[in-house]
Amino acid sequence: MSDPGNNAGSADRSLGQLVAAATAEMSALVHDEIALAKAEVRQDVKRGVTGSVAFIIAGVLVLFAIPVLSFAAAYGIHYLGLGLAVSFTIVGAAFIVLGALLALFAIAKLKKVKPPERSIASAKQTAAVLQGVKPHPRPAVTAGASRPAAVGSRPVDKALEKSSVQDKASAVARSST
Repeated sequence: MSDPGNNAGSADRSLGQLVAAATAEMSALVHDEIALAKAEVRQDVKRGVTGSVAFIIAGVLVLFAIPVLSFAAAYGIHYLGLGLAVSFTIVGAAFIVLGALLALFAIAKLKKVKPPERSIASAKQTAAVLQGVKPHPRPAVTAGASRPAAVGSRPVDKALEKSSVQDKASAVARSST
């Protein structure tokens, strides 16, 4: 950013000109920050896409390797003296047993999944506290009419009355984090 003290005639600038200059510089700063964020996100997306494509290709290659290794295992068992049909049956049965074990493991893990109990309890507490809070009614203001300042009807008085409810809401919010 430029230094306002270095500008010729900077002492002669009015308050409006200073505010306009500050607003223009803030706008430029925000635009530059947005452009930087876009460039960083674009670079991260490119890296993410490249990594994802490499991971997918690796998965496809491993998937293609499974049948080849299965045939190699079956022919290796056949080489040990068993018949070819028995060798392929042994490899197939090994895959079935491995799949069944993985399915049992998955079922055991899925049975342990529970709903987010703490979040639900916190939401219920918040809802219970907020049920007692009512919005401040705003009287209709007509042109030229002034509002009477009766004690207890000012927003400050209402806020003081509701401070205990807000303190409870703050306590719930702090306890849930």
